Amino acid sequence: MKISDVVLLELTGEFPAHHLQAAERGSRPLDGYSEFRGTRTFGPAQEAGETVHHTEVYLEVHTEEGVTGLFGPVDGGHAIILRREMRDFLIGRDPLAIEKIWDMLLRRNRHARAGYYMMAMSALDCALWDLKGKTLGEPVYRLLGGPVQEPVSAYASMLGFSLEPEALAERAQEYKQLGYRAQKWFFRCGPPDGGEGAARNVGVARTLREAVGEDTALMFDAFNSWDVPYAIDMGRRIAPYRPAWLEEPVPVDRLAGLRRIRERSGIPIATGEHLYTRWQVKDVLEAGAADVIQADPDWCGGISELVKIAALCSAYDVPLCPHGHSLHAALHVAAALPHSALPQVEFLILHQRHKQRFMKRFLEPESGVIRPPDGPGLGIEIDPAKVQSRRAIE
Repeated sequence: MKISDVVLLELTGEFPAHHLQAAERGSRPLDGYSEFRGTRTFGPAQEAGETVHHTEVYLEVHTEEGVTGLFGPVDGGHAIILRREMRDFLIGRDPLAIEKIWDMLLRRNRHARAGYYMMAMSALDCALWDLKGKTLGEPVYRLLGGPVQEPVSAYASMLGFSLEPEALAERAQEYKQLGYRAQKWFFRCGPPDGGEGAARNVGVARTLREAVGEDTALMFDAFNSWDVPYAIDMGRRIAPYRPAWLEEPVPVDRLAGLRRIRERSGIPIATGEHLYTRWQVKDVLEAGAADVIQADPDWCGGISELVKIAALCSAYDVPLCPHGHSLHAALHVAAALPHSALPQVEFLILHQRHKQRFMKRFLEPESGVIRPPDGPGLGIEIDPAKVQSRRAIE
């Protein structure tokens, strides 16, 4: 079997706006500048039933035998690398030799160990696993040694929902009733917002704990937007509400700062969605800088690398909870590993509705758990009825 082409497929379509719409963004690093502090990241509000024009890019790996590996959506930055820098190198190679292809691509480019190049490698790796599953007639989790977990726990990731107290409590109770045993919410305020913003963050934590009671895990995300003193202070303030973790209080390359926050705040620290490869994860683990690692298969090096990262984390007794940029790849890895190593996956309530718009089946949790598709490969299938136009990106 040989690779015959690597295609980036742009799909466009029109969809009714979902009744759930983003109302609030989380904090972000650019909030350090006043001109960005009041802006939103989700664009204009949409009314339910309004028509939304939507575009996504998917990666297809074609073979001479007609079997195709599919993965996506993929972002524009690394999509360009897949087409311009990798396609010609890949044509004619054995698509089932996934480890060899991964290692060759890493050695081929001295800038490959992070950023868009590694993200491009990640998308390709996931597509090759999809192709391998289709070739062998098995879901990817079986090729990885599973099933181990049936089903997999998922937590509700609440990015975009309103943080106003009444709406916050109502939404948190709603998702508890839907069966989610854990929820993650995104703080809006950071150091530039002063004492008033800090009080608002504490109010969010207090409102949520009162709303869901003591039997629901609560996590909070600061999206790399704080500094060390602020994070330590905020951690101490929200500690009475028993957060399962505080995520990305500072960027992941500031290992000494993360370790100080972890040691002095009194709450667990999670990070890692912006880590690339097992070597960067190893640095965090050796530094004692995190209680939870959140490597993302879309970015860290693909399914192949996420499995290695999981093994590395288990050696340090640190759980891996993959970041949820997309869902299928992380879910197959989770299904092939014990709960102690990978206890849950992230399900972005609002964003998954956009990311899966072109798919035949909307993959989502039921009662807080989710099963991976049991067909060959990853289970990503495009619904032709949802596609108005498609074109190969040159």
